Amino acid sequence: MRGLGGWWHVLGRYGKRVAMVPVVAAVLLIAVAAGLGVGFGVTALTQRLAAVSAAASAVAPPAPVVPHPALRSVTADGPAPTPAGVGAVLDPLVAAGGLGSLSGQVVDPATGAVLWQRHPADALVPGSTAKLLTASAALLTLDHQQRFHTTVLAGPDPATVVLRGGGDPTLSGAAQGTETGYPGAARLDDLVSQVRAAVPGPIRRVLVDVSRYTGDALAPSWLPADVAGGYIAPIEPVMLDGGRADPQQDISPRAAKPATAAAAELARRLGADPDTVTLGSAAPGAAVLGDVSSPTVQDLVATALRQSDNVLAETLAREVARKTGAQPSFAGASQAVLTVLRRHGFDVNGATLVDGSGLSTSDAVPATLLTALLGTAAAPDQPAATAGGPGSQTTASGAGNQPTDGVNQPPTAALRPLLVGLPVAGGSGTLADRYRDSSGASARGRGWVRAKTGTLTGVNSLAGTVLDTDGRMLVFALLSNGPNPALVRPRLDALAAELRSCGCH
Repeated sequence: MRGLGGWWHVLGRYGKRVAMVPVVAAVLLIAVAAGLGVGFGVTALTQRLAAVSAAASAVAPPAPVVPHPALRSVTADGPAPTPAGVGAVLDPLVAAGGLGSLSGQVVDPATGAVLWQRHPADALVPGSTAKLLTASAALLTLDHQQRFHTTVLAGPDPATVVLRGGGDPTLSGAAQGTETGYPGAARLDDLVSQVRAAVPGPIRRVLVDVSRYTGDALAPSWLPADVAGGYIAPIEPVMLDGGRADPQQDISPRAAKPATAAAAELARRLGADPDTVTLGSAAPGAAVLGDVSSPTVQDLVATALRQSDNVLAETLAREVARKTGAQPSFAGASQAVLTVLRRHGFDVNGATLVDGSGLSTSDAVPATLLTALLGTAAAPDQPAATAGGPGSQTTASGAGNQPTDGVNQPPTAALRPLLVGLPVAGGSGTLADRYRDSSGASARGRGWVRAKTGTLTGVNSLAGTVLDTDGRMLVFALLSNGPNPALVRPRLDALAAELRSCGCH
């Protein structure tokens, strides 16, 4: 009766299951009443129904629907927001108070028009939004595909090797395949394997070369307690996992002498005595026994911004100093960052930096500088033929499209990675846990606001981009000094979310 079952299936697809039982019963009764061979009749009927079933099953199924995900481009053709429209949604929130001293600005990067501002030129303590200055200087100065190398060189005798720091704080002591806070980080085990292959005999001593950087390892006004607290490590040109004791934890106690600690761990894995590690250097032309490299500058910038990594920001600032001929110290790196920005047309008047991470309360930055950097990164591309030439576009900062150092790109192209590194509201980095209250004033900004955060005692800042309901991108910077950051943070989030909620015509 398999053929009958197939026929039942076919009819059932067309809504005719109810008629099937009487039809089959009638056929069988007629065959019996006529004295015919029921077996023959049923067999013939079964074959016929099987043929029909096979024909039905041979019908090709409909073609599958293949999704084609795509990112919708930001438009500059939609209705432009106006200062009156933006003021109508932001002014009431500011008037409600609780923001202390405020420096703020909103700019349309497609036109360079300033849409809203409150004391935009006042230089306030920025916290970690200062990393936008360091990241911008790095992108304008260094080759985006450059990598920093950690090497092991032959020492003064066959049983001694030298670990030379090359400016990579992301080198990890974790096993290959284990996640760390630094995506794509090189592994110490790889370096160990190379050295073991290159040195046939035993290794009894490891020296560490930290000559790449100069000056103090801690910046002015940094708190030594922040090292043990896990927020910063002394800045040296080689360390493991940013000096963290636990490479999988963002906030983890840091090594007091990270370069020596890294060399001691290398010694352990090579079978040498870690207690004999000292500072030293290899002879000129010494053989390279092992070499591993960091992720690219572009990726390091994105990680520094997304995770607000202080150590990584400080090393990037020192690499800017080295590239520009300045001293790779806190003072030299801070000055180099501002010099690079000024050279590329950004107005740095009023800005003060004593470090590259924004951890110092002695840093001061106006909102105008932050929106100028972000506005340049988000500006429409300019034709290559006009970049830097007559008639080339400028942003609200006055920064034109002059070629950049090292990468030979106009500033807009050079600074694009800033946008990639910004945390996403409610989704990633330092904004992962914000904008999540569905009933809160900031909920509408979730997924649409991308911004760098900044938090210190009495300091809260937010600077980034937001896509409004008309599909136009806006850039904003909001810096608050004075009140408790826990009280200010939701207010800044709400201000940014309001920019998403309106066309602001």
